[in-house]
Amino acid sequence: MRISVIGTGYVGLVSGACFAEVGHDVTCVDLDAAKVERINAGKTPIHEEGLEAMLGRLVGTRLRATTDLAAAVQGSDITFIAVGTPFDGRHIDLGYIRESARQIGAALRGKSGYHVVVVKSTVVPGTTDDVVLPELERASGMRAGADFGVGMNPEFLTEGVAVSDFMRPDRIVLGGIDARSVDVQREVYASFAQTPTLATNNKTAEMIKYVSNSVLATLISFSNEMGNLCSTLGGVDVADVMRGVHLARYFSSVLEDGRRVQAPISSFLWAGCGYGGSCLPKDTKALVAHGADRGLEMPLLDAVIHTNLAQPARMLALLEAQFPSLDGVTVALLGLAFKEDTDDMRESPAIPIARALVERGARVVAYDPIANDAARAVLPAQISYAASLEQAIAGASALLLVTRWSEFRRLPQLLAGRADAPLLIDGRRIIEPGAVPRYAGIGM
Repeated sequence: MRISVIGTGYVGLVSGACFAEVGHDVTCVDLDAAKVERINAGKTPIHEEGLEAMLGRLVGTRLRATTDLAAAVQGSDITFIAVGTPFDGRHIDLGYIRESARQIGAALRGKSGYHVVVVKSTVVPGTTDDVVLPELERASGMRAGADFGVGMNPEFLTEGVAVSDFMRPDRIVLGGIDARSVDVQREVYASFAQTPTLATNNKTAEMIKYVSNSVLATLISFSNEMGNLCSTLGGVDVADVMRGVHLARYFSSVLEDGRRVQAPISSFLWAGCGYGGSCLPKDTKALVAHGADRGLEMPLLDAVIHTNLAQPARMLALLEAQFPSLDGVTVALLGLAFKEDTDDMRESPAIPIARALVERGARVVAYDPIANDAARAVLPAQISYAASLEQAIAGASALLLVTRWSEFRRLPQLLAGRADAPLLIDGRRIIEPGAVPRYAGIGM
C-alpha cells in the first residue's frame, strides 16, 4: 500500500520505516526541512537501535521524507497522524493534531478515491471522533464514512527498542468509525497475521493506550511505595521481597525442561528512583485531568503520580545520610536519560536529582553512554560531563546510579581494591549490595 506518515518523531519515523520494511511504499512528512534532508540521506535524527540501518536499506526505494504534506497525502491510500501531543499540566495540546487534520482534509479535497486517515498519536478518548473527524470534514468538504475513513491505531513502542517492538508486536489495536476504516488498516498490517488483533471503535482504541501505560506506571509506583516501607522498617530489602513476588505463577512460568521464565511485566515490579519519559508521566496526568474535566476524581492514579514525583528525592536522602553537607563534595551522576537504550531526557529522574545536587553545592560530574549532549540542554550549567564511566567515577566521593545501563554493572570491578572507595547509591538496584565496598540502595 501507499502510506503517508505525518510526523517523524519516535513514533512516526519508526512506524514509517517499519511499514516500508514489510513492503509498503511510505512517505514521511515533517515541517523541519533539515530533519527531512537528514532522513533522505539515510541518517536518523533520533537514537533507536536498528533504525539507521533500516533507513540505509530503504531510503530511495520504498521510503522517503518530504515537507510537502499535500503531495504525500494525495499520493497515498492511507495517512497516519503521528505528531506530538504535549501536556501543559492540565490538558494535552491538540494544536498539532488539529493542524494536521486541517491540512490532510485540504489535501483530500482535490483527491479522488477512498482515503483513510488514522490517528497514531496518543490522544485522550474522544479526540479522533470529536476533533480530528470534524476538522477533516470541514477542510475537505467531504463526509467521513462515505467519502473517506477515520481510524485510531495506538502505538505500543518502547523507546530504544521501538524497531524491535514494531516488527514483533504483542498486539495490534485497530479503531475505526466503520468496518471499511478498519479493513484498510488490516491491509497495512497483513504481514503481522499471527499477531493478536483487536478491532474496536476509536474511543476504545484511545483508552486502551492510556490504560496500558497507566498499568505500568501503577506497578512502578506501587513497587516504590513498598520499597520506601522496607527502608522505614529496616532489616528488609525490597529487592529480595520483589524476587519473592516474582516467583508467583502470575509473574513467572516453569517450562517443561524445568527452566523458570519471568514474565516481562515483572520488570515493572521493581523499586527504583522513579519513571520518566514522554509516555508514562504525560499519559497518567492527562488521564487524571480528563477524568476531572468530567467530574470524576481518580485518587489511585493521582497517588501513582505523586509517589513518582517524590521518588528522586529518596536518592538525595540516602546521600545526605552519609554526607550531611554536600558543599564541595564530588558526586558522579551515572545515567541521565530516563531509561537505558535512549538519549531521551524528558521527565528523567536525573533532572531533579541534578538540580538538587547543584543547589546543595555539590560538584557534579555526569555521565551517560549516549545522552550527555541531550542532557546539556536541560541540566544546570554548573555540571561537567565525563567521556567514560572510568572518568566519571575517578575522584568522586559518591556515585548516584540513576539509569539502568548495562555498562554500570562493571562498577564492582572498577571499584574493587580502591582505597578511597566512593559510596554507591543504587537507584535501580542492579548492583548486589555486597559487591562494592560502600553501598546504599533504594528500598533497603
